[in-house]
Amino acid sequence: MLCWGNASFGQLGLGGIDEEIVLEPRKSDFFINKKVRDVGCGLRHTVFVLDDGTVYTCGCNDLGQLGHEKSRKKPEQVVALDAQNIVAVSCGEAHTLALNDKGQVYAWGLDSDGQLGLLGSEECIRVPRNIKSLSDIQIVQVACGYYHSLALSKGNEVFCWGQNKYGQLGLGIDCKKQASPQLIKSLLGIPFTQVAAGGAHSFVLTLSGAIFGWGRNKFGQLGLNDENDRYVPNLLKSLRTQKIVYICCGEDHTAALTKPNVGRNQELNAQLTELTRQHTSAFVPSSGRIYSFGLGGNGQLGTGSTSNRKSPFTVKGNWFPYTGQCPPDIGKFCYINVLLFPSLSLSLFSFFVFFFYSNDDHYRTGTKFSGVDMNAARLLFHKLIQPDHPQISQQVAASLEKNLIPKLTSSLPDVEALRFYLTLPECPLMSDSNNFTTIAIPFGTALVNLEKAPLKVLENWWSVLEPPLFLKIVELFKEVVVHLLKLYKIGIPPSERRIFNNFLHTALKVLEILHRVNEKTGQIIQYDKFYIHEVQELIDIRNDYINWLADIPVTICTYPFVFDAQAKTTLLQTDAVLQMQMAIDQAHRQNVSSLFLPVIESVNPCLILVVRRENIVGDAMEVLRKTKNIDYKKPLKVIFVGEDAVDAGGVRKEFFLLIMRELLDPKYGMFRYYEESRLIWFSDKTFEDSDLFHLIGVICGLAIYNFTIVDLHFPLALYKKLLKKKPSLDDLKELVPDVGRSMQQLLDYPEDDVEETFCLNFTITVENFGATEVKELVLNGADTAVNKQNRQEFVDAYVDYIFNKSVASLFDAFHAGFHKVCGGKVLQLFQPNELQAMVIGNTNYDWKELEKNTEYKGEYWAEHPTIKIFWEVFHELPLEKKKQFLLFLTGSDRIPILGMKSLKLVIQSTGGGEEYLPVSHTCFNLLDLPKYTEKETLRSKLIQAIDHNEGFSLI
Repeated sequence: MLCWGNASFGQLGLGGIDEEIVLEPRKSDFFINKKVRDVGCGLRHTVFVLDDGTVYTCGCNDLGQLGHEKSRKKPEQVVALDAQNIVAVSCGEAHTLALNDKGQVYAWGLDSDGQLGLLGSEECIRVPRNIKSLSDIQIVQVACGYYHSLALSKGNEVFCWGQNKYGQLGLGIDCKKQASPQLIKSLLGIPFTQVAAGGAHSFVLTLSGAIFGWGRNKFGQLGLNDENDRYVPNLLKSLRTQKIVYICCGEDHTAALTKPNVGRNQELNAQLTELTRQHTSAFVPSSGRIYSFGLGGNGQLGTGSTSNRKSPFTVKGNWFPYTGQCPPDIGKFCYINVLLFPSLSLSLFSFFVFFFYSNDDHYRTGTKFSGVDMNAARLLFHKLIQPDHPQISQQVAASLEKNLIPKLTSSLPDVEALRFYLTLPECPLMSDSNNFTTIAIPFGTALVNLEKAPLKVLENWWSVLEPPLFLKIVELFKEVVVHLLKLYKIGIPPSERRIFNNFLHTALKVLEILHRVNEKTGQIIQYDKFYIHEVQELIDIRNDYINWLADIPVTICTYPFVFDAQAKTTLLQTDAVLQMQMAIDQAHRQNVSSLFLPVIESVNPCLILVVRRENIVGDAMEVLRKTKNIDYKKPLKVIFVGEDAVDAGGVRKEFFLLIMRELLDPKYGMFRYYEESRLIWFSDKTFEDSDLFHLIGVICGLAIYNFTIVDLHFPLALYKKLLKKKPSLDDLKELVPDVGRSMQQLLDYPEDDVEETFCLNFTITVENFGATEVKELVLNGADTAVNKQNRQEFVDAYVDYIFNKSVASLFDAFHAGFHKVCGGKVLQLFQPNELQAMVIGNTNYDWKELEKNTEYKGEYWAEHPTIKIFWEVFHELPLEKKKQFLLFLTGSDRIPILGMKSLKLVIQSTGGGEEYLPVSHTCFNLLDLPKYTEKETLRSKLIQAIDHNEGFSLI
């Protein structure tokens, strides 16, 4: 133990020496063969804690600051603490706090402003007393200012007491002093590693290196770029990303130690400001040297003189590198000790507090990065919560339910407090249905109630989670929703329905936030991972949809992302039936009125299209042009001139097939065909007017509304635009794969010479009827070169031109036609690829499923010889012939959005002989199959039938 500085009150513990000032470090004989654990320095007294937990003090005792009445010149044991194992001490101007290994705090000395926290009326306490108001709280750190005190609990709660003249307690401006420990509520929820106190200012340091300061700021000691006192904790934003590992305070100045990067100067890695009546000491383990600077009038710098120093100067002594029990790379750190009082310095080699983090990512915590190792969090939770130790699980659950979650607030002091929201879903207790209403839902409520700023940060953190971790949160709240809906199906008492609705709304709202994050980041997980397949079984979604249309709150339809394809199809059918019924009812009312009022024209309850095959486009356009908007909602019936078939669905199917084939014919020049992708897009140089595009939109809308799939080879971008979603580079890759790949190569190019390598500007070359034309993508695009900085803008502009600008008027006409039939709230339920599947079906063929779901009539059954050879022949057909069979039998070679299971085929026997062909009734997906006995005969007749499938007549 080496001591130097002011010794006039015996505070150095060197015994009865003659000097009042010791200018250089001097060995203390008292501590030979003793290990010192901690030292605290007051204005005129010093406290030592030995390794065995005993406490010694020396110096001035006018105000009872020594805790005993023995000699003052040399260290004497504080006998009142003899039964305690003290692990840490801190000193104010004339008071002391001591912390034992049980987390209990003892105080003695001056109590003029309540700094002892003992609620007594005495001016000073000469014997250590336990602070009973903290007896139920495990304290891990204490810190003393001149006349105030701080304590940090194991639960990361910060307590304060004493003087508050300058706001040093952080409790606000109204409180002038506080005689008992008070919780600083504004700091709840943040994990702290340290508390520090200056003369009349206070600091706390978080795990990720964030610093909060408050109190006196006359000399800028709070580091907030002004000189105004602060009465509540303030975040030092300037140091948020500096990897702060330690902070300490002088009377009117503060120093923060950063964790340096490898390769930085090992000698001293902190820049400090020298202020009057202050000094600072810094220890560098790699060299063993101690540096000091600041006020030196009492020899406290240890430089051999009383001169002040404005820059670090080596303390005199034979220093050697420190080789104690420290981490291998201890040399990366220097430790700074800013002494609260200017007249005393101690060098304590046997004890140093250091903060060591092997992963620097922890210090990058901010609005975009959580600094949390989620895998480690998961492993920790699973080690803690195990079936073999139910009592631990119960204790954790009770703590979450009664203590932690109820204390969550909507406004948080720092982003670090959000780590709880990020990590808690990894706790197995959250997924236990027994804890849904006590833990998961209250947690969800706190999450939903977060203010906009902290919620945005949490969303940012979620957006960079690994897919399995993100999926776990989604699955958790899906399970909560299913659990609640099962309770609803069993029956909820009327008195509890309001609470139930709140619970359900909370769980769905959390899923909505997660879904928003998922969509914004380009899908961390597939959108169908949000589907709750049990919804249709547990609630009447048709009734829910009607309530949604009536704007009744808390309907599942408010959260359409939970509906799977089957549920959405049901809702679309519900909407269509509602709309059709309303149109039919209106027609019937008008017809009844026409009986009494001849002026009113009678109307057909169906939308009738009478068309000729040879002029299907012209006839359809003529009828639809005259059709009123309300009539589009009626059931569609199609009549082909000269054909006797009654439209029970099959004629309608063929109408859609034929008219789309005609409209997409190259002779109209309405669409451009892309060879590589086999897709089409609007042609920006068509000679046709917008009416035809409007017609195609109407046809697509009618197809959806009449549950008929059509053959339409548009990319997904079309359906994105119909749903007001923005096409992206991925859509360009789908439509024009070679151009899309080139754009991706441009974005991925790693070098800086983008301009020289690609030689691009903000233009696009388009071909129209053999001629080429250069179009500018932005103003003065021909003069704007594409470089590394603007290449993303170029790609965005290129995609925007292809899908938006170049075809704006044509798409607008298509959009208007589509929404004339199929607009309204129901479309909000769909994802773009779901809408695409509704229009054109999909190609997820499962031929075995088709066989499995087929029904038989007449003499046929699954094991009938003819049926057996039919399926043998069918499964041996190539894919194209199988698709032709679907077209022959159902009117489309694609399958509905719900898959093969929804495509019910019926095969019935006929009385004709083997010379007859199979006959299809597309209205009913019905196949008349003669009783063939030979496999090759059946194969020949079936192929002959499906190769000639166009046209309807009576059979």
